[in-house]
Amino acid sequence: MEFVRKNSWILFWSCCYLLIASYLIWNNQEFLSLFPVGLIAIFAAIYYTEKTFLALAFLTPLSINIENYTDGFGLFIPTEPLLFGFLLLFMMQQIYKNTLVKEVWKSPIVWFVCLYLGWVFIASVLSTNPIVSLKFLLAHLWLVVPLLFFGPIFFSKQENRIRFLWLFSFGMSIAIIYTLIIHAQYGFGEKESHWVSWPFFKDHTIYGATIAIQTPLVFGLYFYKKHSPLVQFIVVTMILINLLGLYFSHTRAAWLSIIAALGVMLLIRFKIKFKWIALVVLIVGTTALASWTQISHYLEQNRYEHTTEDFGERVQSVSNVTTDASNLERINRWQCAIDMFLEKPITGFGPGTYAFEYARFQRPENLTIISTNFGDLGNAHSEYLSALSEMGIFGLLFFIAVVAAIFYQSITLYVKWPKEDRENRVVIMSIILSLTTYFTHAFLNNFLDTDKAAVPIWGMCAMIIAMQATLRKGIKKTDFHF
Repeated sequence: MEFVRKNSWILFWSCCYLLIASYLIWNNQEFLSLFPVGLIAIFAAIYYTEKTFLALAFLTPLSINIENYTDGFGLFIPTEPLLFGFLLLFMMQQIYKNTLVKEVWKSPIVWFVCLYLGWVFIASVLSTNPIVSLKFLLAHLWLVVPLLFFGPIFFSKQENRIRFLWLFSFGMSIAIIYTLIIHAQYGFGEKESHWVSWPFFKDHTIYGATIAIQTPLVFGLYFYKKHSPLVQFIVVTMILINLLGLYFSHTRAAWLSIIAALGVMLLIRFKIKFKWIALVVLIVGTTALASWTQISHYLEQNRYEHTTEDFGERVQSVSNVTTDASNLERINRWQCAIDMFLEKPITGFGPGTYAFEYARFQRPENLTIISTNFGDLGNAHSEYLSALSEMGIFGLLFFIAVVAAIFYQSITLYVKWPKEDRENRVVIMSIILSLTTYFTHAFLNNFLDTDKAAVPIWGMCAMIIAMQATLRKGIKKTDFHF
């Protein structure tokens, strides 16, 4: 009994792992050669919690979805099992003793995320496919809770924040180098760019989005302090690798998100007030509506295709809504999402159900040569419209509230942070720009249900929460303890 008492954590985790492994053996899964690795991960997560948490940053870009090797059982290895383990650890700690620091609850990000997840639960219960929706909820819990609630504890130390960014950059650089080597064998062709990042990334859209997230961070690592010649060489090399990866990803949305990030940086640096930004948006919007006939005529004249190898033409193809199949299919998916919302405007069809429901909402005039009824080739192609169609108007409003809270807290933190502390101000700005790339990209794609986007996004949110607590206390380090 003494052994059981002293090693209860190991016994609990081992039993959970054995149950899962037994199920996989029963189903003749081929990846059971990873069984010893799972046991090591259990041991590391318990006895080396901080190191394991930080290791997630390095492992995320290199994780592999085993769905390609199983009969539809999708799981990113090794990140999602680790995140699920952290979720169980968090729940058990909360039952045994409330270890959640009060500073976390002072963040508007946390409150709106909780409201959003609460609505996900309600929409899941009322879903047209509750099993799918509850699986969606569970996956989001292990992607969000460990990072957003454990994260501020770890990131209360400045060195952990920098380590996380370094590790993510190293991992991403390895993935980019691998992809570039494979892509070079095919002459960096556009068609090949869709799959050369496999097995680390499903396709070039999530690959490009993750590189865009990474771009401001790797520049931040260069500027946040003066490095030794060797470290500076390493950072410059990573910047060049990142830019090459971004260019050859052939992902237009990623390129546009970088431009959006640069625009946000200029607005913050020149301290442009929100009321002036709102005024400009209002004027531009009004002008666009008044000139919509001329704009439509111009768009109809655009024949540039995204498959061209010319960079300028690929950028211009973004506005081609006449012949570009990718753009037309995205519009088709958006229209389906809107029609789904109109049929079930309050609770939607249920989280994670878009792929199972959208087919009957496709209009014949919107179908393209790449249209499908099987939910492949992407989802709703928008975080915002995905939330609208799957969780109704409140799902969209809660998601927008989360995004607004993230930018409100991060920009406020940057403005209030002491100007003499250049290092941390550079880190905060890098985080803001990185978040900008994703939530701009989110208008055109949705990846927060994958570890590739969720780990860096919620990890950076945790950094913002931790730094806000540091600023509130007025000291270099908070008194968080794990």
